[in-house]
Amino acid sequence: MPPTVAAPKRRFGGTPAQILSALKFYKVLAYATGSMLLLLCLELVLRYGFQSVLMAGGTNSVTGASHGLGFVSIDGGVMAVAGGVNLSTLVLIVHGWMYVIYLIADFRLWSLMRWSFGKLVLIALGGVVPFLSFIVEGRIHKEVLGEVAANPKAGKRY
Repeated sequence: MPPTVAAPKRRFGGTPAQILSALKFYKVLAYATGSMLLLLCLELVLRYGFQSVLMAGGTNSVTGASHGLGFVSIDGGVMAVAGGVNLSTLVLIVHGWMYVIYLIADFRLWSLMRWSFGKLVLIALGGVVPFLSFIVEGRIHKEVLGEVAANPKAGKRY
């Protein structure tokens, strides 16, 4: 009979409470970043497909009338509305900063779970590939809960 080899002990980089906290932070950021990425895709279709941007406020340069909320054509890179807030550009900026925070959440969870570097890359791709953050988040959530439940003493570091 061959000798039985015990499975290696699973060790986490933190306690189960820290891991579940990181998982919750990651989940919130995954959904927020995924939603902003979908808005970003819509904005890019409007900008490059229909040559228009979403503007709030401002004044029409030609007629002098005030502009409320709506789409503005960008013919040759020039908008007919001066002033106001370009909501299309705001979506770009918010998604960019949200992705940075999403990467921090990814790194925190990855380091606490002590996963391979490839898994960090896969999780990070969730913020740049449309719909992927929702799919990856669901799988990661199940995996983390399963590993924490299967290894209750793995988080005891001292």
